[in-house]
Amino acid sequence: MTNKIHPTAIIEGNVELGSGNEIGPYSVLYGPLKIGDNNLISPNVVIGTLGQDTRNPRYDGSNSPIEIGNNNIIREGTAIHKPCYKDITKIGNNTYIMHSVHIPHDAIIEDDVVITPMVAMGGIVTLMQGANIALGVTVQQYCVIGQYSIAAMGSAVTRNIRPFCKYIPGKGIFVNDYAVNKYGFADVAEQIEDYVLRNVSPQDANLQQIIARFDAAVATSGRQTY
Repeated sequence: MTNKIHPTAIIEGNVELGSGNEIGPYSVLYGPLKIGDNNLISPNVVIGTLGQDTRNPRYDGSNSPIEIGNNNIIREGTAIHKPCYKDITKIGNNTYIMHSVHIPHDAIIEDDVVITPMVAMGGIVTLMQGANIALGVTVQQYCVIGQYSIAAMGSAVTRNIRPFCKYIPGKGIFVNDYAVNKYGFADVAEQIEDYVLRNVSPQDANLQQIIARFDAAVATSGRQTY
């Protein structure tokens, strides 16, 4: 299977493409960049420009890599920036990144994440597996959005969000029941509810592993947690 690259797209530097990718009109890809298979990159997407960092706005990004996995949809107007402080800006597999999303320097976007239109994030954020970022959300630097959680439309997220949480500003934290059912956690829903609402550690080994990964990520974030 070959790649479908529109003739107006610009690909410059060390860019490695897998197969089955579609690169839309007027998109710009700068290396070092590695892209897997079966990704849809819509028109006017820019991948590989420098991160926006006020301390070092013109840093040397010639060896600063971005890696994008497989089966991702990246819609028009999205920008994905090179790392500035860490080793990589990375997007996993099966993500859906909608119109005009800002993926900042040093971001880690794990598998199955959904980012809806007009979301803006500060540098060094982590969106963990299955997270959902709703319309117009802003996420402060260093924040970690836990697995299968959701930040409600228009949120200004300034702290970490725990796994399976629904964060609604001014209303508190609720269980993200949609993700519990969608991703096959219905049989441990009561344990998830106890964890989210009462901070009770679950007995299920899989939930323990999910929470341990989140706790490890937030340990170096420097942010408090909702």
